[in-house]
Amino acid sequence: MPRGDKSAYTDKQKRQAEHIEEGYEERGVSEEEAERRAWATVNKSSGGGKKSGSGRGKAENKAPAKKGGKKGGAASANRSAAAKSASAKKAAKTRASKGGAKKGSSKKGGAKKG
Repeated sequence: MPRGDKSAYTDKQKRQAEHIEEGYEERGVSEEEAERRAWATVNKSSGGGKKSGSGRGKAENKAPAKKGGKKGGAASANRSAAAKSASAKKAAKTRASKGGAKKGSSKKGGAKKG
């Protein structure tokens, strides 16, 4: 198996890496660096690619994800109310221009088809 081959990873690990990578890209990290960091995070939490077989599973280390949540929460807590409000207004404006759902509307809960 060549270096960098992702065949040993489960679909869940691949989805996790993709989601983490998107988060980094949204924060302005280059595509290549975002991918590298995403896989490093997945490896840190799961211990690398998962292999099948009874009794071979290990508990996941959730510390890397928890660390990111704490960092983000601390940064948010230190922002002023005006900065939070301005950011929320900007996000709502962006969502509206992209044709996203308006506040209060939902695709769930509609009438079921028979």
